[in-house]
Amino acid sequence: MPFSKFPLHAALLRGVKELGFQRPTPIQEQAIPPMLEGRDLIGQAQTGSGKTAAFGLPIVEYVDVEDKDVQALVLTPTRELCIQVTQALRTYGSRK
Repeated sequence: MPFSKFPLHAALLRGVKELGFQRPTPIQEQAIPPMLEGRDLIGQAQTGSGKTAAFGLPIVEYVDVEDKDVQALVLTPTRELCIQVTQALRTYGSRK
C-alpha cells in the first residue's frame, strides 16, 4: 500500500515523498488508518520502524494551526527523544 492510499492532505503526501518515504512500514500501515478515524491507539514497534510518522502524520493532518489551544500531546521518556520527535513533527507540519 503506498502512502497515497491514506486520506492525507495532498501537501502532506508530497512532503512524505520529499522526505524519501517509499512505502508505509507495518506500524504505519496499522496505526495511521485508525488514528485518522479519531480512534485511540497503543502501538509497539522496534527502534527505526517509523513509529514517529505512524502517530505524527495523523496528528499533523488534524492540527488546526489557527487554534492556539493544545490539540495533541506526545509523551516521551527522554529529553533526547522529545527533541527528535519535535523535529520530525515540525518537518511533517512544514509540508502541510
